[in-house]
Amino acid sequence: MTTMPITAAETVTTSTQPHTERSERNERIEYRPTTVREMPSDERPRERLERYGAATLQTAELLAIILRVGTPGENVIELAARLLRSYGGLGGLLAAEMADLCAEHGLGVAKAAQLKAALELGRRLSVLAPAERPQITKPDDVARLLMLEMGYLTQEQLRVLCLDTKNYVVAQQAIYQGTVNSSVVRAAEIFKPAISRTCPAIIVVHNHPSGDPSPSPEDIRTTEQLRKAGELLDIELLDHIIIGQQRFVSLKEKRLGF
Repeated sequence: MTTMPITAAETVTTSTQPHTERSERNERIEYRPTTVREMPSDERPRERLERYGAATLQTAELLAIILRVGTPGENVIELAARLLRSYGGLGGLLAAEMADLCAEHGLGVAKAAQLKAALELGRRLSVLAPAERPQITKPDDVARLLMLEMGYLTQEQLRVLCLDTKNYVVAQQAIYQGTVNSSVVRAAEIFKPAISRTCPAIIVVHNHPSGDPSPSPEDIRTTEQLRKAGELLDIELLDHIIIGQQRFVSLKEKRLGF
């Protein structure tokens, strides 16, 4: 039998073919859907909400349902996630100026208006008076009541919660807007809502627009002055709560001014 010789060209072809196939496999890019419509139906936010309920969705997915569509190269879920990162969450979006939102790539006036309207509805729902008045048994109760509304205010605000003998909230009133310190705060104005309703106790709440609720020396001095005034009026200052962004401090717990 005659053996056929293998040419150099055939040798090269035989040796390089597996390498070429490997290169093609390495260069192959995995396909990823670029729009929500291209996603499997059980991954789309609207379909998941319908099947499993709104509570199962992440914040970005809920926001995506409101925004409806994204932009070329950025689907609506990615757009929602970017906005949440840029503004530090829902609270930051709530506090954002309309003009700033309109300037965001992928929003515009219509989407920004939809977003602001939805967030405002959520804020109003959070401050609705419940069927039964809230009872304050610990500082966390105050934070739950006012954190969303006061945590992202751009100015300092001081409010008074008037409580009955069982610490149920009888009234909530904003007293000061702007600088809150011992030179501005007048005890007569702070205790007036409680005096007019014959409430035996109050809780003072104010926010720090910086987001950091750490008490300042002025906060401690104001607390001490109000506590002493309350003793003269026979109205107890139960606590002074400072609210920041997703954080709060109870001066009573820290024994500052009490």
